[in-house]
Amino acid sequence: MAAARTEGLPWAYRVAALLVRPWLMLLTKRDWRGAEHLPREGGFVVSPNHISYADPLPFAHYMFDNGRAAYFLAKESVFRVRGVGWVLRKAGQIPVHRNSVAAADAFRSAVDGVRAGKVVAIFPEGTITRDPDLWPMRGKTGAARVALETRCPLIPVAQWGAQEILSPYGHRPSLFPRKTIQVLAGPPVDLDDLYGQPIDTRVLREATDRLMDRITELLEQVRGETRPSERFDPRAHGVPEIGDPLRHEDIGRTARPRSDERDTA
Repeated sequence: MAAARTEGLPWAYRVAALLVRPWLMLLTKRDWRGAEHLPREGGFVVSPNHISYADPLPFAHYMFDNGRAAYFLAKESVFRVRGVGWVLRKAGQIPVHRNSVAAADAFRSAVDGVRAGKVVAIFPEGTITRDPDLWPMRGKTGAARVALETRCPLIPVAQWGAQEILSPYGHRPSLFPRKTIQVLAGPPVDLDDLYGQPIDTRVLREATDRLMDRITELLEQVRGETRPSERFDPRAHGVPEIGDPLRHEDIGRTARPRSDERDTA
């Protein structure tokens, strides 16, 4: 494991790490792999699957302790939480106004961050997966867009275990017995053949599908299970793409798409 590097980090990031890291060390067990795939220098995009409100902290722990502290794109509503939002801003995290013209500001901030040599963490699903068995669902194109714009490495990551601490959209954590957080990073997604092409819907969808395929392959290794035959698409089931779907529909009872249903985005 590489030593955590704090030079150049905002003071609030360093203070937050000082306060939170000991608790994560105490309250979780760790099965961390694939850190050799994290570039040691320069900016890049790192993209993990999203399974719980709790998973950003252990994932940040993984990145921090492996020497590449990550700056997260996070939904703007988190930045409105008293105290938390102030710390996030001071720590250099990036708010995303989802489904808004202001989302372009987050894209520009992410591109600027990568070009400045930072690690930008983007959950490509945009929210906790709606898949009933917590497999990665259809991805949004933000991570691929930043990677194509900057031609930086796009690192896929699978994580598992945080959902045992806090169930998807749950509010009551279960800390004991200690849960094992599994994280596996993979080699950069190969996008070489897409460079130089117009960054249009087709190219973004192709790059995003490659990313989601790599994340899912890694998660198969972590879970020791085989993925579903088709990737869950919230739109095909009428499941809202943002917000808590449990307020609208029990995704555990939602059928998967038929084989003849196509991704038209």
